[in-house]
Amino acid sequence: MVSETHLSDLKYRLMTIDLLSTAKKHYTYRELSTRTGLPVTVLSRYVKGHVLPSSDRARKIWRILEKLVGLEEELRKLVKFDENGYFDNTPIISDTALMKQGAQYVFLKFAGRRITKILTAAVDGIPLATIIAESLGVNLIIAKKTKDVGIRDYVEETFIPGDSAMVMSLYIPRGAIKRGDSVLIVDDIIKSGETPKALANLVLKGRAEIAGIYALISVGDKWGEKMHGLPDFPVEVVLNTKPGKQ
Repeated sequence: MVSETHLSDLKYRLMTIDLLSTAKKHYTYRELSTRTGLPVTVLSRYVKGHVLPSSDRARKIWRILEKLVGLEEELRKLVKFDENGYFDNTPIISDTALMKQGAQYVFLKFAGRRITKILTAAVDGIPLATIIAESLGVNLIIAKKTKDVGIRDYVEETFIPGDSAMVMSLYIPRGAIKRGDSVLIVDDIIKSGETPKALANLVLKGRAEIAGIYALISVGDKWGEKMHGLPDFPVEVVLNTKPGKQ
């Protein structure tokens, strides 16, 4: 029987190959050889999947490549604010390779933490949350702004997003989150903080534990004030930015 430790180690080595493949899109084998100190032939065999690097070598490669094509740097390249302080997230959430890197980030940052379910809000957080749930082998719960026909009983959380004068609600089927669950809340972007707080309250209404909050991007840091009053849990954001800082 394969141990959990062995599986985690294997996953890390496979993730390193994925990162190396991403780097190959931007750099030649010769350039990567200079950066890593590894022969071109060895790097080529890794990228083509002919062989896996050892655990120690995988960590060495990861540390080097993270500075070249790490998730934070890739996201920074795609965030372009307009004159009104908004940016188009389409290039981010539609990039499946980038979403896969986002899932790998979760694996590293939440390693050893119990996660039984992933919770996100419709709609932009779904691509990332789906890949994370698949990567961790757990179920995905999507909190929707409307009720689906065929589901009779819901858990509802009402909130006011940002500085708007609108009242919004998020719904999940009752029983989707239960006592004993440890739920990771996932979103692509955090702005006001109202959505992750609403998701956190849905978890608490299910009498479950919040494993943490994970987002690719946060705009500013005032959203953190919305987390006051909630239980302590880790919050991981890959890129913190704001208009004028890109």
